Order: sequence, then structure tokens, then C-alpha cells
Amino acid sequence: MSEALLDHATETIKVGSKSFAAAAKLFDAPTRRSVLMLYAWCRHCDDVVDGQELGFGAAAPVHDPHAELARLHDQTRRAYAGEAMADPAFAAFQEVALRCAIAPRYAYDHLAGFGMDVDGVHYETIEDTLRYCYHVAGVVGLMMAQIMGAQDEAVLERACDLGLAFQLTNIARDIVDDAAIGRYYLPAQWLREAGIPPEELALPRHRVALAKVAARLVDHAEPYYDSALDGIAALPLRSAWAIATARLVYRQIGIKVKARGPSAWDERVGTSKATKLMLLARAGIDALLSRLRPLRPRPGGLWRRPGMDAAVPRHAGLAAGA
Repeated sequence: MSEALLDHATETIKVGSKSFAAAAKLFDAPTRRSVLMLYAWCRHCDDVVDGQELGFGAAAPVHDPHAELARLHDQTRRAYAGEAMADPAFAAFQEVALRCAIAPRYAYDHLAGFGMDVDGVHYETIEDTLRYCYHVAGVVGLMMAQIMGAQDEAVLERACDLGLAFQLTNIARDIVDDAAIGRYYLPAQWLREAGIPPEELALPRHRVALAKVAARLVDHAEPYYDSALDGIAALPLRSAWAIATARLVYRQIGIKVKARGPSAWDERVGTSKATKLMLLARAGIDALLSRLRPLRPRPGGLWRRPGMDAAVPRHAGLAAGA
């Protein structure tokens, strides 16, 4: 059963995220196993809510996302309670969550992100978009950091920043695909300033204006990528190398989206094997150099996750129970 779970998780990441799959090979075996187990659960929850498989295909014709989300909540509760899990994704999650003492609030925060999709939450400002990014990716960074042994709040904050940067990049890359299924994550304020009605987001006639909005989003991710780089010094060296690689690979996707301008959505933006190898080498240098400098204070002005700053507005994500 143990090896079957690992095989399931390995196949999940291979199909679901080629970018992260490459970086994950750098972890030591125990850490890699736990990282893959967590990824498999995250991917499974996303697919269940959307009625897809590994992020592909149209939703099933008979599909109740609210009921599916409620079921995921119940299965997560039972996993933490130590009940036997028949579903491979939840058996994997149970293994890593209990062994690495992943805080239940992080798992439920992640499920709340899917709730935001189900409820069609409106994102008026970039702060609203960042709150969504926290639920679907920032909190995954927190859970991954716990797997790698990070407990210090300053380090966890940088792990969350990396998740935010990843998701901002994903949003920029997938704007048109998301709009085609009725999902809009760009700040409505930005779209109004660009003269793009949300319901026309996917139309070719708006591509020039949309490219400028996407570039703005990519630029907004940069300080979060910078903040995350400081955090890798606290990780074991192989973990630091893996995370530094993922950071560079995802950042490169954003750079390519920005460089392609209006043609960014003609085909899905990714990175070649040669580029990944180059970035892997650069990341190794980043991981080594991180040992030579102290953790600097987190830059001011960056969004902070719920519970870290009483001044953070709470209007976004209320529909998801945030």
C-alpha cells in the first residue's frame, strides 16, 4: 500500500504539474515522498470540485460542486481523526498530514479556496485576488514548508509569498482559459482601467489591452518571488535547491507571458527541458549563496495572510468562509 500511494502521487504530479515535477526530483527521498503526497491531495481536491481529472476535460454533466466540497471537508476531518482512508489521495494526505503535523487550519484554508471558485467570488482589487491566491497556493507553501521542517514564522511567511507568486503567474498564464469557463481572477479595477468588460475577457479584440494587464500582474508577483528567495536559507540544502528551482521555473513562465504580449494565450506557456536544466543550475547557486546571508526583514507593503495583520481587509473570500 505504501509504494502504491507513492506511485499514485508520482503519476499525479507528472501529469498535473510538469514544472513542479522537475523540481521535486531534487528533494531527499523522505521529503520528496511527503511533498508528492501533499500535491496529490491538492490536485485531487481541485479535480473533484471541478469535476475533472488532473485538471483536464470538461466537468461531468451531473456535478454538484457544493456537495463535492462538503464531501472533501468531511474526508479531511476523518483523515485528521485517523480513520482508514480508502481514497488514495486522502490516504496520502493522511500520511503526510499526521507525520509532519500539518496544521488542520491550513488544509481547511486550502479547501476554502475551492469554495471561492464554487461560490463565484468577485475580485474587485488586487488584495482580493491575493486573498484567493493565499487559499489556493499560499497555504500550500505553508504546508510544504512544514514538511521541510520549517516552523519559524518568518520562514513560513516567505513560503506563503512563494505560493502567492506562483498563483499570480498561473493567473496571468491562464487568463483566457479561465475566462472560457467563467472564472475571472484579475482585479475588476484593473479591467475597468484597461477598458475590458469581464465577460469579453477572452475575445481577441482585447488582447493588446489584456497583455498590459497580464504584464502588470506578472510585475506584481516580482516582490513576492524576491521575498521567497530569502526564505530558502532556512531549509535543508536539497530542499532549498528544489524550492529555488521551482521559483525560477515559475518565474520564467511569467517572464514569457509578459514577453509574448498579445500572443501570450495563442498556446500554453511553459519552459523547455533545456531551460529547466539551466534554471536548475542557477537555483543550485541560489541555494548555496543563501547560506551566506542572514534572513532580511520581509519587505513592507506586501500582502499578509489572514491572522498575520489585523489591518488586512476581510471582505474578499467571505463567501468561502475565510
